[in-house]
Amino acid sequence: MTAAPSPLRSPSEDASALPGSAQAVVVGGGIVGCSIAYHLVRRGWRDVLLLEQNVLGGGTTWHAAGMVARFRADRTHAWICDRSARLYAELEEEGDQPTGWQQVGSLYLARTAERMTLFRRTAAMARSFGIEVDELSPMEARARWPLIRADDLVGGVWLPDDGKVRPRETALALANAARRLGATILEHVQVVDLQRSGDRVTGVITDRGLVTAERVVLATGMWSRQLARRSGVNVPLYPVEHHYVVSGPVEGARDDLPCARDPDGAIYFRTENDRIVLGAFQARSKPWDAQPVPGDFSLQLLEPDWKRFAAPLAEGRRRIPALQASTLERFVNGPESFTPDNNPLLGEAPELDGLWIAAGFNSAGIAYAGGAGELLASWMTEGIEPFDVWTLDLRRFGPTHANPAFLRQRSSEVLGLHYRMAWPDLELETGRNLRLSPVHDRLAAAGARFGQRMGLERPNWFDPSGRHAGLAYSFERPGWFEPVRSEHIATRSAVALFDQTSFGKAELVGADAARILQRLCGADIDVPVGQIVYTGLFNERGTFESDVSVVRLASDRFYVVTGSTQAVRDAHWIGRHIASEDRASWVDVSSAHAVLGVMGPRAGDLLQALTEADLSDTAFPRRTAQAIDVGSATALALRISYVGELGWELHVSPDQAGPLYDALVDAGRPLGLLNAGHYAI
Repeated sequence: MTAAPSPLRSPSEDASALPGSAQAVVVGGGIVGCSIAYHLVRRGWRDVLLLEQNVLGGGTTWHAAGMVARFRADRTHAWICDRSARLYAELEEEGDQPTGWQQVGSLYLARTAERMTLFRRTAAMARSFGIEVDELSPMEARARWPLIRADDLVGGVWLPDDGKVRPRETALALANAARRLGATILEHVQVVDLQRSGDRVTGVITDRGLVTAERVVLATGMWSRQLARRSGVNVPLYPVEHHYVVSGPVEGARDDLPCARDPDGAIYFRTENDRIVLGAFQARSKPWDAQPVPGDFSLQLLEPDWKRFAAPLAEGRRRIPALQASTLERFVNGPESFTPDNNPLLGEAPELDGLWIAAGFNSAGIAYAGGAGELLASWMTEGIEPFDVWTLDLRRFGPTHANPAFLRQRSSEVLGLHYRMAWPDLELETGRNLRLSPVHDRLAAAGARFGQRMGLERPNWFDPSGRHAGLAYSFERPGWFEPVRSEHIATRSAVALFDQTSFGKAELVGADAARILQRLCGADIDVPVGQIVYTGLFNERGTFESDVSVVRLASDRFYVVTGSTQAVRDAHWIGRHIASEDRASWVDVSSAHAVLGVMGPRAGDLLQALTEADLSDTAFPRRTAQAIDVGSATALALRISYVGELGWELHVSPDQAGPLYDALVDAGRPLGLLNAGHYAI
């Protein structure tokens, strides 16, 4: 490991003056933690304490490349990065600690027609968010960056309002501003554990004593998972090595040249005075296996890995011929934390009330920090998200994603997603087969092509002939169109069989269960036993938290079925509204039930061949549920369908799912039954 240059001046106070309590404790003094502290005090919270185990900005922040880009296809992410850029520019003008903000713009280069299509799609979305984006020809791109070759390009895009900062200086500027507004900032205070009372955090235990707090924020980057895990909280991230080099002086390099990205070569580059910074986001990267991450890893780097960087360096010298003759003065190999889907982790931990997470920024922490701090401060002070933040919400992950072997595998792929083509319906390749449906092997034998939701493998579509294996992704009609067309026709004209085991499933049980659901749901839940209510879960603003199907199993027992990725969020939302005096308990039963969906106009004919139960409209009305025998299995049959046709969901114990599947396939063959995947839905 190598050390950084001497540290900058930090706006820290005497660590011996550790207060005994605070309204909010922010753990972690990188750029994200400093931003959160700043925005909390801006919103009127004065008793805010920030604790850093080493020096401010000494973790991931100090070795970041410092590029701030708004080119996003998602409104929330674009807003966050836009707010960051505006904040850094304001601090540069108004603060006593410069951020180094330079509005040099961003240049994106495309070598292929497919990449240019992706740029145009992203640009169309970005413009709808108010982001200025211009399409460029190859020669116009070269005019923006005169040192590049453009003969192999098909085009590019230009964002004039983007820029770059000096990362650690920006963190210190945020810390200075927070302190001026009343925050207390202490360096060299290590938080070793969290204090809790029941299901609520009540403070932090440091190497200098206890600090009680109403709320705690973990903004501790790659240390977040190991610190949170001590309190049973899942923060799924893993550190990965990220590389860039800094050249010697290059003739023609100027500090006002744009930040440039050449994703087809997996490289980015910008200038640093008359030097060129060249970095990479390769398709496969190297996890940093220091577990636990050392607490004293501050202002340090890992050893250079020239072998791994050989391909990006060759790409950089190809794109910028002047680099071929230049020396390389510095190799930066710094670990950064990555999440399973390459999006940050924000929000209150579902396992521990009052504990907030802001971590896993996937090499984009500088671009996100300003806006993410503003968003989280608003969420904390108002008690509700300011807008849709689902792609960032910590609750999109579950216990399965806490597995370190999975995180290590997945992290090796995620870094490369920055520059991998963002194809529609892209499925990641690593960390697969975490959870399997009880009929998985049968589906695979039938030609299932699987996707992954909440760690569980579920069929997207079927290729029984095997003729469509290895299909390439596309922005045009996908290769799976014809097989899915057949599944769709079978669903609307005959009958199709779906594996819907990936649904989240839970029970709310107790004398107060009906009252609690009645308060949270938009529809009337006080219905007869056996009735199904499809309803939204609403918040104080009257906007959606989720949509669920609620089955009343008894006067005091409700079965709740939700979307594959919503189970943790729904449990947290409903659970936080169950008071200690309420006679109700929420039990996750997702793994206790497999679900086979029988859908289509002949679904009743198929089931009637396997059951003595009366499936007529009179005996088994729509949106009702009954326990029935189907073949040799006993199922809770829900007469509900998301395909617009007659249908039943059969909820069975996992050990009966295989025989039930076999019976349905055999009985359905004369009726034209097809296996169908979720694309058909």
